[in-house]
Amino acid sequence: MQFIPRDMPPRTIWALEQAGVHPLLARLYAARGVQDAAALDASLAQLLPPTGLKGIEAAAVLLADAMAANKKLCIVADYDCDGATACAVALRGLRLLGARHVSYIVPDRVVDGYGLTPPISERVKASGADVLITVDNGIASVEGVARARALGLQVLVTDHHLPAAVLPEADAIVNPNQPDCTFESKALAGVGVMFYVLLVLRAELRKRGVFTAEQQPKLDTLLPLVALGTVADVVKLDANNRRLVAQGLARVRKGQMPAGMAALFAAAGRKSETCTSQDFGFAIGPRINAAGRLSDMTLGIECLTTDDVGRATELATQLDRINRERREIEGDMREQALELAQEMFDPEEEPPSALCVFDPEFHEGVVGIVAAKLKDLHHRPTFVFAPSQAAGKGHELKGSGRSIPGFHLRDALDLVAKRHPGVLLRFGGHAMAAGCTLEEDNLATFEEALQEVAQEWLDEATLQRRLDTDGPLLPEYRRPELADTLAREVWGQGFAPPTFSEEVEVVGQRLVGEKHLALKLRHHGQPVDGIWFGRVEPLPAKAHLAFRLEADEWQGNKRVRFVVEGMAG
Repeated sequence: MQFIPRDMPPRTIWALEQAGVHPLLARLYAARGVQDAAALDASLAQLLPPTGLKGIEAAAVLLADAMAANKKLCIVADYDCDGATACAVALRGLRLLGARHVSYIVPDRVVDGYGLTPPISERVKASGADVLITVDNGIASVEGVARARALGLQVLVTDHHLPAAVLPEADAIVNPNQPDCTFESKALAGVGVMFYVLLVLRAELRKRGVFTAEQQPKLDTLLPLVALGTVADVVKLDANNRRLVAQGLARVRKGQMPAGMAALFAAAGRKSETCTSQDFGFAIGPRINAAGRLSDMTLGIECLTTDDVGRATELATQLDRINRERREIEGDMREQALELAQEMFDPEEEPPSALCVFDPEFHEGVVGIVAAKLKDLHHRPTFVFAPSQAAGKGHELKGSGRSIPGFHLRDALDLVAKRHPGVLLRFGGHAMAAGCTLEEDNLATFEEALQEVAQEWLDEATLQRRLDTDGPLLPEYRRPELADTLAREVWGQGFAPPTFSEEVEVVGQRLVGEKHLALKLRHHGQPVDGIWFGRVEPLPAKAHLAFRLEADEWQGNKRVRFVVEGMAG
């Protein structure tokens, strides 16, 4: 692994320090592109105004008119955490603003597949709805929107995924990534898009005299859900998204959150009063996602929308159980996938430019997680396929892919589709994560085509495993309270958590739990504990390590621990 020190412009560091930013944080922020202290202002007043979002005024008018006419609104959600939180924000927000008839439908991953399909539009119509609102999906649902319109439904699409060449003919579309949208943050998650729609709807209702500025409903109560969905969807944490997440975290730490979120913290054994963005990404989000992977995302949405504490606890417990089951399935699949991947190349040789793994026993609900593990292990764009479990679709394979920096996965699928028409039945996604469906007979063609694109796009430097680091840690910063300070900041995709790197002495090491390496290290002559999760091979007496700081509590005493991320060499 090659460590790449982040660039830390001295003038920017100095300016941040002069503005009162802690010297260590000034270094870290400067290395992540923060130019001045104003960019660190996480207040709601600093959120980007919604005016740049194309279609948002039309969306607000459509919804305000529908509410005035007492029309029935139906939300079509998605079955991941972003989709679930976006649906919960839509349900809670629309009801807060006075909508009397709001329901939702969430597609089944197996039966319906992704997005607004014609059969789902028919189900919405049969439910008695007048207006169909998509959240976190719909931008690629040309046929589904056409069917809904043909049935007499008004359609509002709210999404953040990349559009295809043809947009659906909806009554209104709000998506920062649609053509001619000037909104600065293209990284809004689906839940963020819906939150912005509600802000503009409230303004429209004020204009109509429904509310005054003094007695209008407070939509900031929705920010814990917005923060959860934004982190869980692993969108880039640009300045605007960091503000949304920071605002949500602040409320969760004060106990201001839906009953279901509080119950999920308890089920996960996490403390909401010290909540971090990592808790959203690695504890709460996966429990919501598990419902969509193995069961029915209705469980997750109900958990986030109920105000009954007892019901919330019951649902959170159920989601926790499903997540444990998901981990067991994932563990078995991961072992199989690793073996299959190893069979593709000699262990002494470099892996192929892209990996494609399939086993008839794989479960389609967890292929994405397994693809991510394989991608991390081999540092290659990776697709993992499982047989479709939908009735009559056993001949189809559902694939989920994860990529590495420098290889845009959705664009790669688009090129495969153009070069081999008909091989991909459906596909979509982002640069780093994408999915597709194909006939099992076409798997070999797809694998060969993906390899071809990877060989064209990836060079030796891109395939080299690299880790951006923040350089050495000064010994005076190796303090538990500073580790806690770092943990409270908003880190995530595109704004990586601090990772330091330098040579340390390894004075002791032992395996714990048969799969983790517990370390006794010496850092600048001082002893410090370390842990390398998932590492079993012993380290040399001196090692150049990359590590994160963590405040570890043992028998009432807090101490710093180094969580090792990699070793140079």
